[in-house]
Amino acid sequence: MKQSVLRVNNLQKLYGDTIAVDDVSFTVAANEIVGLLGPNGAGKTTTINMVLGVLEPTAGAVSINGTDIAVNRSLALRRTNFSAVYTPLPGNLTVYQNLHIFSLLYGVKDFKRRIDSLIERFDLKKFRFTKCGVLSSGEQTRVSLAKAMLNEPNLLLLDEPTASLDPSVARDIREVIRDFAVKDGAGILWTSHNMYEVEEVCDRVLFLSHGKILLEGDPKILPKEYGKANLEELFITVAREPLTLME
Repeated sequence: MKQSVLRVNNLQKLYGDTIAVDDVSFTVAANEIVGLLGPNGAGKTTTINMVLGVLEPTAGAVSINGTDIAVNRSLALRRTNFSAVYTPLPGNLTVYQNLHIFSLLYGVKDFKRRIDSLIERFDLKKFRFTKCGVLSSGEQTRVSLAKAMLNEPNLLLLDEPTASLDPSVARDIREVIRDFAVKDGAGILWTSHNMYEVEEVCDRVLFLSHGKILLEGDPKILPKEYGKANLEELFITVAREPLTLME
């Protein structure tokens, strides 16, 4: 059994009488990419924010590399990072300036070497001194992912990392992330509405519905277990008729 880099136990988040996340438990192992799927409002982003310690759970616990985030958030997040299309880097700073500042925030040792290696890895050489605000969506995504890998995380949280990218750029990004999981030993929690993408990159998927984990399994096998032709059909059923999957 591979070691779990993330362990979520009985996580719950209430907003008044509204249950956003309801008794969710799962793990992410080293070298594993887990897809956290579900329609809008299912609880995906709320779950990620609790894993990051941005939101405090109403109940339950999150541990990263064996450290309870409620006990020692700084230690738990030392080898954790995050990227999402809705959290762009400061547009008035260049690619290098952004990576430099974040490397200082993360306490990256030998940051010049680390920045150079990531600029090479994400094909950002020609944008090194370009302000992030004038980059295309695909270029900004590559910079954001470079930022997310600065501290060599063994847990990487990706919220719709390829949304709005053209198919060619999205494929390149998927390859880099897959390579990171395999070669660098990272565990990755990935949310996406692109079921083709999920089936291609994820080792395992969790389907959330109304804050609960409804289904879990191999994305290539799970649809057939519920009589669906593919993952997209299964996603649509989870979104529209989740109770039919429990019969």
